[in-house]
Amino acid sequence: MRPSISMTLLLSLVIAALSGAIVAYAFLKFHQPSQQDLIRDFYRVENAVHVSPHSIRKNIMKGYTDSILVDLRSQEEYEAEHIVGAVNIPAYKDPDTSAYGDVERIVSSFEELIAQNPDTDIVVYCYSIPCMTGRKIGQMLAEHGIFVKHLGVGWNEWRYHWELWNHPHEWSQTIVADYVISGKEPGEFKGVVEEKTFCLPGEFGC
Repeated sequence: MRPSISMTLLLSLVIAALSGAIVAYAFLKFHQPSQQDLIRDFYRVENAVHVSPHSIRKNIMKGYTDSILVDLRSQEEYEAEHIVGAVNIPAYKDPDTSAYGDVERIVSSFEELIAQNPDTDIVVYCYSIPCMTGRKIGQMLAEHGIFVKHLGVGWNEWRYHWELWNHPHEWSQTIVADYVISGKEPGEFKGVVEEKTFCLPGEFGC
C-alpha cells in the first residue's frame, strides 16, 4: 500500500510541475505587452537610471550631498579637469585604453565608496551622452549587486556645451568654469550662489 501512495504522490507532483511550466511558457509566449505597457516601462527605467544634469548643477551650487558623482574617465583626464566634487574611479588606463577587465578593482572601489557614503545616490558619467562606458560599468556593477545612476550628459556636454542643457535664463547667470576643477581631489564649488531657483523641489524637479 505504501509504495502505491508514494508513487501516486510523486506522479501528482510531476504532473503539477509540468502543468505549471506549461502555463508559464504559454503566458510568456502569447502575452504581448501593450504599447502602454512598453511606454510605462520605458519611463520607469529612464527615471530610475538617469539623473538631470541641471539638478546636479543646482546641488553642487547649494552644497547638497545627497549624491556623489563618479568620473569614469582615465586618471590623466580626471586630473586635467573634472566636474567639481566628482571622484575618479577610472574605467580607462589612459585616454585610448579601456580598463573594463579590471573588474575586481572597479567593483571594490565602488563598494568602498558606498560604504563611506551610505544612503547616497552614486551617479556616474563618462565622455559624452552616447558614450557606452557608463552603461558598461553600470551593468558590471549591477551584476555584483551595486546599482548606480547615470548623469544625463557626459563630460563633453558639461564642459563644452553649457548652453545645451542649462535653461536659457541661466546662461548669463552661470559660468562653466565655476563647475569644473583640476587636480587629484574632487574639489569644492567656489562660484556665486544663485539667489533664485526656478526648479520645483521633489521628484519632478529640474
